[in-house]
Amino acid sequence: MESMELGTERSGEPVVHVIDDDKHVRDALLDLFLVTNLRASAYSSGTEFLTTADTTGPGCVVVDLRMPGGTGLDLQSELISIGSRIPVIFLTAHADVPASVKAMKAGAADFLTKPFVSHDLLAAVDNAIRTDAERRKRDAERNHIRALADTLTPREHEVMVGVVAGLMNKQVAYQLGISEMTVKLHRMSVMRKMQSRSLADLVRKVEKLQKS
Repeated sequence: MESMELGTERSGEPVVHVIDDDKHVRDALLDLFLVTNLRASAYSSGTEFLTTADTTGPGCVVVDLRMPGGTGLDLQSELISIGSRIPVIFLTAHADVPASVKAMKAGAADFLTKPFVSHDLLAAVDNAIRTDAERRKRDAERNHIRALADTLTPREHEVMVGVVAGLMNKQVAYQLGISEMTVKLHRMSVMRKMQSRSLADLVRKVEKLQKS
C-alpha cells in the first residue's frame, strides 16, 4: 500500500482510496490529491484494499474498472456485501456502457473515462466526500434518536405513537385503556426522554426513525 496521509493529527478526515494495478497511475493520482490537500492512500488491487483499509471510515474510493485478479465492479459488489457504504468512483480506459450502467445502478458515485480531466476527477471526489459526510451526519442523528427512543418504556412508546399520530390525550387514554392523567404523565416523560421541547420536534424525530 502506498500512502500520502499526513499523520494522525488528521485522523477522522476523509481519505481518497486509489485502487489501480498501474503504479504510474497510482502515483499520479496520489500527487494530484496531495497538492489539493486531500488525504489519499493507494492500493494495487481490490483485495489489498479490502484487507488493509478501513472501509467504514469517511472518504471515497477511486478504482480502475478493469484490473487483473478482480475488476472494479467486483470490488463494488464486495463492498456492498460487507455493508460498506463508502462512495465509489470508477475510472476506465474503455467506454464500456454496460459496465457503467451496472456500476451506476449499484450506486456508483461517478464513472469517468481515461484520459480524464483532473478537474472532473476532483469535482467527482469532492461531491462523493460531501455526499458521504451528509449521509454520515444523517446516520449519526438517526442513531442518537434511536438511542433516546430505546430509553422509553413500552407504555411510553405507545403513548408517543398516539401523540405523533395527532390524537388528543383523551383519545390516547381511550385507545390504551388508561386514564387521561396517566397519558399526560407518560407524555411528559416521553418529551423529556426524547429531548423534545415541542410536539413538532417529537414528530420530526419519529419520522426520522421510521425512515431508517
